Amino acid sequence: MIFMERLNKFLAHAGIGSRRHCEELIVRGRVTVNGQVVRALGTKVEASDAVCVDGQPLHGEKLVYWLVNKPRGYLCTNFDPAGRPLAVDLVPHVSQRVYTVGRLDEDSEGLLLLTNDGDLANRLMHPRFGVEKTYHVQVAGRPSHEDIEQLLKGVWLSVGHVRARRVRRLKAQGESTWLEIVLNEGKNREIRRMLARLGHKVLVLRRIAIGPLRLDKLRRGKARRVTLEELQRLRKLANHRATENAEKARKRTQNKKGDKISSP
Repeated sequence: MIFMERLNKFLAHAGIGSRRHCEELIVRGRVTVNGQVVRALGTKVEASDAVCVDGQPLHGEKLVYWLVNKPRGYLCTNFDPAGRPLAVDLVPHVSQRVYTVGRLDEDSEGLLLLTNDGDLANRLMHPRFGVEKTYHVQVAGRPSHEDIEQLLKGVWLSVGHVRARRVRRLKAQGESTWLEIVLNEGKNREIRRMLARLGHKVLVLRRIAIGPLRLDKLRRGKARRVTLEELQRLRKLANHRATENAEKARKRTQNKKGDKISSP
């Protein structure tokens, strides 16, 4: 039996990016199969096919999943012209081309998922899937009850209206306070910018969880494989969110059709 796979999925599994990004590459004519430019999104390939992106040959890779505790000062990119340390430097033993799922800025630390599974990465990080990310944040001062309520209601930033899904006070430490903040989006420096708007500087920002995947006792700068049980829970969560979104879209379509039928 010959195993066939959709081209966009093949590219995502090879570590090129999310399926949507891979579809854009196909439409732009940057992908060839057996020497021929392919623009049809429904194209299927098999293991023996020669697939290239921008002339560079690809091979289907074994999917790998690594949990990393990123220290401050590391970048979530696979290349930096200035030569600064990269999160992928923490997994030199991984032969596959992996990339980070959900970036942490240079000054932040904590849980990163490194993988070459572009499809799962997209589902975990895209806002429409609503996968929760949990952070422990040390802020200067004592955020008031009103401040926490405002984080839940949301604040306006240049990227639009952003808000936390849940916030709870953990403990006081000297003149600072530790908070646990849960987001289900995660725009660039979102927590820092929300708290700055409320007059509280972030001193430490550490991500401790992505959905069911938790940092726990993994030491800073270390990495470990994601267990099979964790991976199954991640996939189940991502698939459940996708099913929920599809059902909501179906109901919206039905409601629109109903409105048209009932209108005079």
